[in-house]
Amino acid sequence: MSNISKNIKYLRKKHYYTQETFAEALDIKRSLVGAYEEGRADPRINNLIKICELFKVSLDTFINKDVSELSDKELYGAPGDSADEKFKVLSITVDQNDQENIELVPQKASAGYTNGYADPVYIEELPKFQLPMLPRNATYRAFEISGDSMLPLLPGTVIIGEYVEDVNYVKNGNTYVLVTAKEGIVYKRVFNYLEERGKLYLVSDNKSYAPYDVAADEIVELWEAKAFISVNFPMPGAEEDISLDKLTEIVSEIKHDVVKIKDHLF
Repeated sequence: MSNISKNIKYLRKKHYYTQETFAEALDIKRSLVGAYEEGRADPRINNLIKICELFKVSLDTFINKDVSELSDKELYGAPGDSADEKFKVLSITVDQNDQENIELVPQKASAGYTNGYADPVYIEELPKFQLPMLPRNATYRAFEISGDSMLPLLPGTVIIGEYVEDVNYVKNGNTYVLVTAKEGIVYKRVFNYLEERGKLYLVSDNKSYAPYDVAADEIVELWEAKAFISVNFPMPGAEEDISLDKLTEIVSEIKHDVVKIKDHLF
């Protein structure tokens, strides 16, 4: 029996649901609940999300761990642990073939997204599209960026981000779309100093913008950049701007700046 089937049965009983009331809560047939618990069928992603929302557990924990072996703190997070709570629920939409859509957050809608990110109705109203070349084992969202802090990517570029379940998974030097409580939606190169300072350091590729930090509990959602869409074609001679040597130089300079920030703080 898989973790999923065991976890459904365990959490259903822990929360005092019968198979019938559980099926009603998910808006599915009771026979399907039995199939889930016996391992004869696996929930589709939209039902997995509903189950995790119902039980208030993270999708990563639900899929990869035997929840019967976890304490309530490990399962649900400590009370008031806002960073943990915010990363538990993700609203998505699917197409007619039950494949996840990529929802687009236009720049003009970015302020509303910080309030509506967990509202299924709000997410349903966003523009949607598919990119068949992306792996299907992840959830993606698209964000239109503004400003010139991440040149050579220009304002209006759409960043395709893969959902990151846990802020601790940030990889130093990679670029991410961060949905934050104070700054709204930002696209930056990120460095992980959570263990030392409990913060992430956000750095712009445009050196005229100063790096700054953000606390883990200010982050509402985190999306690792996987692709971008732009209507601005590169000009002749722009190859140098996006060469591997140039990118290596940029990242080296960024790392140097982050070290200086760290030395100053410590």
